[in-house]
Amino acid sequence: MTEMLRYFRWSLLVTILGLVAAFWLGLRYEGSLGGALSFLLVGTVLAVLEISLSFDNAIVNANKLRDMSPVWRQRFLTWGILIAVFGMRIVFPLAVVAVAARVGPFEAVRLAATEPDTYARLMNESHLSIAAFGGTFLMMVALNFFMDDAKEIDWLRGIEHRLRRMGTIKGVTYGLVLAVVLGFGLALGLAEQAVFFKAAIMGLVVFMLVETLSHVLDAESEMQSAARAGGLGAFLYLEVLDASFSFDGVIGAFALTQNLFLIAIGLGIGAMYVRSMTIMLVEKKTLSQFRYLEHGAFYSILALAVIMFAQSLVHVPEVITGLLGAMIIGLSLLSSVRFNRRLVS
Repeated sequence: MTEMLRYFRWSLLVTILGLVAAFWLGLRYEGSLGGALSFLLVGTVLAVLEISLSFDNAIVNANKLRDMSPVWRQRFLTWGILIAVFGMRIVFPLAVVAVAARVGPFEAVRLAATEPDTYARLMNESHLSIAAFGGTFLMMVALNFFMDDAKEIDWLRGIEHRLRRMGTIKGVTYGLVLAVVLGFGLALGLAEQAVFFKAAIMGLVVFMLVETLSHVLDAESEMQSAARAGGLGAFLYLEVLDASFSFDGVIGAFALTQNLFLIAIGLGIGAMYVRSMTIMLVEKKTLSQFRYLEHGAFYSILALAVIMFAQSLVHVPEVITGLLGAMIIGLSLLSSVRFNRRLVS
């Protein structure tokens, strides 16, 4: 218990401060105890939603951090969390509204503070682009893991063995993702297709750029210093990945509240727990102890990508997304425990 508190002490502190801030915000906006308690409840639900949606994010982060130099690992756990909390939970929604409404950033802040209904409407109008971009990027991340011919461990062998063999064909990952994008895009109206395909192609381009930068910046060579080669590419990769994970949570948060500041508090609390879980997974070497846990995370990412594509056609409640991801990871954990027991016996 004491060891768990060591990993989560900062998260618990941020939780207390965040919930106090949510209560105060409710008093400020609603002017009543009932309103303050309502804000407190919504802030708590948002934090739980973010944690449930992002547990697979923590597993992928831990996997990448294992190979990063200690300097870049620390930079990600400090600067990276600041970017995740303030960038994706505050700046990103403001940027979306600024672009959609063609207004400046200060006007976007004014809309969030004084016209939350208009702000929420503009965010929802941008949902198609966000779903296409995030779904494409996340599907590339998941398939890139399963279609790696160097991968040695399979959880669902019947599926993963075939995917790994397909991975030997150059460009097949991009082809599969484009086929999925085409399938969902053709189900949309003509006006929506242009928006959907443009955002999906941007998702592919960003993935390609991040992958290229990751290989170039992190390549070991005599021409690079240890500081430069230590993990800048991996840092950028994790930041873009975190952004893609956050799309669903940020958009889904508007189903609970239209107050940007309450959303930032709730999702910020959740982001701190993701950081704590990441550190615990790295230091306790949990991924090496549970051999299928990483597979569960990437299956969860693949499921999230499909759900994001599906949201371009129908509304999928965030609780389904969270429960599905938790169920897949739970099954992978159970399979890992059973494997370890068979080794002991």
